Amino acid sequence: MEATGTDEVDKLKTKFISAWNNMKYSWVLKTKTYFSRNSPVLLLGKCYHFKYEDENKMLPARSGCTIEDHVIAGNVEEFRKDFISRVWLTYREEFPQIEGSALTTDCGWGCTLRTGQMLLAQGLILHFLGRAWTWPDALNIENSDSESWTSHTVKKFTASFEASLSGERELKTPTISLKETIGKYSDDHEKRNEIYHRKIISWFGDSPLAFFGLHQLIEYGKKSGKKAGDWYGPAVVAHILRKAVEEARHPDLQGITIYVAQDCTVYNSDVIDKQSASMTSDNADDKAVIILVPVRLGGERTNTDYLEFVKGILSLEYCVGIIGGKPKQSYYFAGFQDDSLIYMDPHYCQSFVDVSIKDFPLETFHCPSPKKMSFQKMDPSCTIGFYCRNVQDFKRASEEISKMLKISSKEKYPLFTFVNGHSRDYDFTSTTTNEEDLFSEDEKKRLKRFSTEEFVLL
Repeated sequence: MEATGTDEVDKLKTKFISAWNNMKYSWVLKTKTYFSRNSPVLLLGKCYHFKYEDENKMLPARSGCTIEDHVIAGNVEEFRKDFISRVWLTYREEFPQIEGSALTTDCGWGCTLRTGQMLLAQGLILHFLGRAWTWPDALNIENSDSESWTSHTVKKFTASFEASLSGERELKTPTISLKETIGKYSDDHEKRNEIYHRKIISWFGDSPLAFFGLHQLIEYGKKSGKKAGDWYGPAVVAHILRKAVEEARHPDLQGITIYVAQDCTVYNSDVIDKQSASMTSDNADDKAVIILVPVRLGGERTNTDYLEFVKGILSLEYCVGIIGGKPKQSYYFAGFQDDSLIYMDPHYCQSFVDVSIKDFPLETFHCPSPKKMSFQKMDPSCTIGFYCRNVQDFKRASEEISKMLKISSKEKYPLFTFVNGHSRDYDFTSTTTNEEDLFSEDEKKRLKRFSTEEFVLL
């Protein structure tokens, strides 16, 4: 009886915490974000000019877009469609209980895992859909800047607060069904894209069965000493994502892998080995790879000398974003305008969505409004990510980024480096793991060091 009573107290405590966090994190999208028409906006390698409708000429080169191959003379709506099409993953509540805990929400502690999920989701979008893809219904979801937003939010979260205390789950009716959506498309290519769009989102569902869902990521995090309710840093999340992709058992995911840089060094031969691993005569193509590089952009504060390098990374079309944030909050950085970073914020508590249902609603997985933050406010700890479809892509990317690193480093050491050969050639312990231990001893030591160095995330 005593144990049962304790369980009930834990459950009640969890409901109160969930209700409090739900109110605390319910206002993240309410404030407006202002963009200048005088400066270009870069979003994951695509450049937009916020010209007026009657301006048909390209703005002059001095406006800032120097990467000519990726320039788009886009307007505000085209930028919004591109931004909203990115997968947005936020705090959720009332999902299936996390094993080994009483938690049914990640409000207040899961933000870095969520930003890591967003980065991986962008990598999967590049892999399956390509950078040119946008969600056809992107501009149909509610705009957070509308006049009705405030009253809508108050009603939604008052109801959610009451539901949290009563134990009832708020049910949502899908507004855009898969059948309705597929019916709008004119060819098989568009239908395929929508199928993969839904499939990618389903892999991040909040259930124990989702390959890259919170439940699975927490299981892999246990190998580095983390558990549900703990705070996770950008470097630890990078290694967790790598393990999640390696362990995912799905035919579509066998053609992609993740490499995490060791001590700010990318060993080219190790990356190529991963891209060439497990190839057969029937599958002679290289594997795609997502390169994750945990770095520090300074000491206690971010060094503004790194601003141009961060801009350069976000200007690359194969960039999949940055897991970072400001002290005590993790954000997914995806672009910039002038000296401000554009990001998606996971600190918004939404209701659980069952992605196993065929026509599950998509709207809550797409952010209606971008946010901006001064680069100076950025915490120095972050993980940079970029995607390469094959070995040739990796070689081109490493050359391009190496030039960028050389220019940005000036008299200082570069943030990270690409070196030829394997890590073992430089007397580093091999990071190859066996089936019984998801992290090698060398990795565990590095993860513990990262955990003590990184900022606390709320």
